[in-house]
Amino acid sequence: MIDLRPHIREGDGVWWSQAGAEATPLVDALLDQVADIGPVRAFCGLSFNRRLREVPSQLTLASYGAMGELRRARNLQVVPAHYSVLPRLFAERALPGDVGLVQVSPPGPDGVCSLGIGVDYAGDAVRHSRVLIGEVNHRMPPSTGTPGIPMDRFAATIETDRPLPEAPDRAPDAVDEAVAARVAELVEDGDTVQMGVGSLPTAIMDGLVGHRDLGFHSGMLTDGVLRLVEKGVLTGRRKEIDEGLLVTGTAIGSAHLYARIGELPVLFRPASYTHDPGVLARLRHLVAINSAIEVDLSGQVNGEAVGGRYLGGIGGQADFSGAAARTGARSIIALRSTAGAASTIVPRLRGPVSTGRADVDAVVTEHGTAWLRGCPHGEYGERLVAVAAPEHRDDLYRTLRGES
Repeated sequence: MIDLRPHIREGDGVWWSQAGAEATPLVDALLDQVADIGPVRAFCGLSFNRRLREVPSQLTLASYGAMGELRRARNLQVVPAHYSVLPRLFAERALPGDVGLVQVSPPGPDGVCSLGIGVDYAGDAVRHSRVLIGEVNHRMPPSTGTPGIPMDRFAATIETDRPLPEAPDRAPDAVDEAVAARVAELVEDGDTVQMGVGSLPTAIMDGLVGHRDLGFHSGMLTDGVLRLVEKGVLTGRRKEIDEGLLVTGTAIGSAHLYARIGELPVLFRPASYTHDPGVLARLRHLVAINSAIEVDLSGQVNGEAVGGRYLGGIGGQADFSGAAARTGARSIIALRSTAGAASTIVPRLRGPVSTGRADVDAVVTEHGTAWLRGCPHGEYGERLVAVAAPEHRDDLYRTLRGES
């Protein structure tokens, strides 16, 4: 195990990259050694590392949301922020940024490593870090789109030859597929799509198989993207920028996806590009497709927390939804009409507003599509109740009529 103590000082801020590029051996070393280092504040995004469920008292863990194992992390500090703002927060030292723990591809003949499939906020944070410590993983595929890191920039490195972490996968069910079919009706040939990760986004991607010449510009690239490329659906021929290319910050999925990365026309770009409002404004046919925990009868979206418990984060939803609604094609919120026995169409949000109603063109459930763009405020409730689960509609209608 690498000794981090010569490189991390008491009071330092440490960050590590997320998803498939998570630098697990380095993070494990930090967890094992932080008691000897002293109080340290750390930042990470999506994580599959179960050790983060309970971290040593000397480590304060922060994130932009509670994704993956972070949902179970004790004393997680959530920093509410649009994903597009993370580069600025690193530059201003508002996020821990003294030391970066990164997983990289082996160096090329020029002695330069790439961040591989985990560029996202790491591509911006490396520019502001005093110290970089690298895991050079021989199974990390090199990527293009972002400047690499010279080997002499690392204060220390370890070499590994380990599989990249694969995303837990739940196959879509009939409800997911019903939602996906309705979303597909709102996507037109030639549109550029943005989407997240999970069983519902997987179903939606698979539901687009009948479309032609779609483009892709998103924070995450998944197995569903690979399938659409293989079927000739995602060609990017009609994109206004980055024509013919898939643009993303990170890849998250299966070993098969990681093995095929080198064959795909993909650019891995930092958050300062993938989520930048100026860049997104140039995608005039952008369709943002995002999920939510709940939507209230005024059209506000909560994708973060319920009852004080964080289950997600703002992430890139507000960035993409806002761009799609204002300068792109369509902003879509897709969700199942129930979570367990509870309705996801609610009278009032039980958590924060992640995306404002003005940035939502349509809300889609398995029961229908509530088209909200241009809709008078007084009609929002009626349209949203119509796509709620039938067993909850009477109560929702009573709320609209002021009877409860």
